[in-house]
Amino acid sequence: MDEGYDPILFYSNSNIYPEEEFEKRKEEVYKVAALHGLDVVVDDYDHESWKERIKGYEEEKEHGARCPICFSFNLERTYLKAKELGIRYFTTTLTVSRFKSSSLIFSVGSAFPGFLAIDFKKKDGFGLSVELSKEYGLYRQNYCGCEFSLRDRNG
Repeated sequence: MDEGYDPILFYSNSNIYPEEEFEKRKEEVYKVAALHGLDVVVDDYDHESWKERIKGYEEEKEHGARCPICFSFNLERTYLKAKELGIRYFTTTLTVSRFKSSSLIFSVGSAFPGFLAIDFKKKDGFGLSVELSKEYGLYRQNYCGCEFSLRDRNG
């Protein structure tokens, strides 16, 4: 918003497992939207389509070959929704995470017209996200989202 954009939040995370986690994270999006007076559009939860897309990569570790496929799945859905709504540009907040490679996300996103490569880690974006989460009482997940990152986290 500081750069003159009027964002709409699009929540599309069919990679998240279990569905209760998807719902928990979705509620946090609504909280953030309310704090900033933003609209929210929610995509259908379609975990089976996501699993079909990453089929064959289930044994990959987090940050491995599965992640770019997952990014592509979610960014494609975002691109299609933006196109449907007549929105010219879109980006992703994935880049705020210190655990995600912004350059990889930008590379994947560049396949979609209108993708803006915004690095939300700049200006200590990750630290700011932690501070704001505490200030607003927001839930912060402790794994990427998919059942495979949960499996790896739990050993």
